[in-house]
Amino acid sequence: MKLYDHSVTVSSKRLNLFLKEIGVTDIERVEVNVREGGNLAQSYQDKSVNGKVPLLELDDGTYLSETVAISRYFDEITPNDLNLFGASTLERAKVEMWNRIVEIDGIQNAFQAFRNLSGIYADRENCVEAWGEEAKHRVELFLPKLDKQLGQSKYVATDNYTIADISAYIFVFVAVNALKVDVFETSQNIKRWFDDVSSRPALQN
Repeated sequence: MKLYDHSVTVSSKRLNLFLKEIGVTDIERVEVNVREGGNLAQSYQDKSVNGKVPLLELDDGTYLSETVAISRYFDEITPNDLNLFGASTLERAKVEMWNRIVEIDGIQNAFQAFRNLSGIYADRENCVEAWGEEAKHRVELFLPKLDKQLGQSKYVATDNYTIADISAYIFVFVAVNALKVDVFETSQNIKRWFDDVSSRPALQN
């Protein structure tokens, strides 16, 4: 199989953290430079249903797009006892719920803020500064919700580390480093959690 990705993108970072957690390291990779428009080539568009990275090509010619879908596939074919999607019916529901909340209220807004304020893809999309500011504001509005949850639970969805924590880690990382939001100064539960998960082996270079 082959994994098409671009390591600097949010989606690729999320998938690669998941793969490191379950011990998947030996996989053929194809670099698709999104910032240079590599994903816009027709040959890539023909493979990817959404035209984005990451994209997994299976040996039988099947293609899988979307970070969580690819993560689920690898989780099921890779023996592990981490239960990153939850260990019980209720845990799996909680993980699904919180992962989607972090994606929609956190990552999506953070990415829209970055794209529209930085103009990084101005060569292919209409960047609207006002929308970037609004998206950043929505990031700031979501942080207290996440901080409250982390005041009630060791990790985002349950008391165990899951894919929801991987998603939240990427969200907070982007908020702090790309959007320059003062997360840790105002959200002590997020800071406690972030310091904890940052020590995990999968997050070490």
